[in-house]
Amino acid sequence: MTKVLFICLGNICRSSMAEGVFKEFAKTAGRGDEFEVESAGTSSWHIGQAPDSEAQATILARGIDISDQRARQLKAADFNECDYIVAMDRQNKANLIAAAPPGSKAQISLLLDHAPEQSERNVPDPWSCSQDVFETSLDLVEAGCAGLLKSIPVKG
Repeated sequence: MTKVLFICLGNICRSSMAEGVFKEFAKTAGRGDEFEVESAGTSSWHIGQAPDSEAQATILARGIDISDQRARQLKAADFNECDYIVAMDRQNKANLIAAAPPGSKAQISLLLDHAPEQSERNVPDPWSCSQDVFETSLDLVEAGCAGLLKSIPVKG
């Protein structure tokens, strides 16, 4: 099983949406059983909380329910338990690289590096922003998740 972990700052908006989107895309592609997918934050601010209500509403409008998710913080073990750790923005990627133990197994990447057709490299943090920012963030998350899924070899 391939383990994918999506990372943002608080794990209540962007990475939560990415977890839900990637699971749905993998399932739709007939690859759902190949992956274990989670999300986490680099901060401890929202541990145990459900995703932001606006994030939930935005992604639910596209048919994906993330209401059962609960925020957690990145832990050192993730670097060896995960195959891919995918950051939503450059700052979180830099934090991941700084925190990664020497020789860790996880491939660290920026989500939008998997969507080279996008001009943006950072998924904007929509927390406390307008609905438009949530929609933009989710559009970018979908583009990145589609590219990431295509880049991971099919197992079997």
